[in-house]
Amino acid sequence: MTIFRCAGCRQPLTSEVVAGEPLRGPERPAAHEVVSPRMAAGTFKVNFDASLLILHPGDVPGTAPHPDARRLAGCCGVAGQDGPNLVCSGCGIEVATKESDCWTDNLVALILAVTDETKVL
Repeated sequence: MTIFRCAGCRQPLTSEVVAGEPLRGPERPAAHEVVSPRMAAGTFKVNFDASLLILHPGDVPGTAPHPDARRLAGCCGVAGQDGPNLVCSGCGIEVATKESDCWTDNLVALILAVTDETKVL
């Protein structure tokens, strides 16, 4: 298992997670509804260019919403189109983008450049 920490203050950003594969989600709902999370709880996937970790939204307890409300725009959730919208709850640096709107995937994309990895036995 792995815990990802803030590179600045060492605050744990994630719960214990393991590498996994994205879930096949259901068809996009007809109404304004948020889809099921892209990743199963407790799993992560490195994105195609190895710059982001894709996580279940519940697996980032060491983060907090961005203090700039403009980063939190969306209609049914957070769209994630206005830059990183999650910060480290320890030191406040931008660490991730959450998408949870009715027209987006439901995930958190953690920025690898601002994290350190800790293996847990």
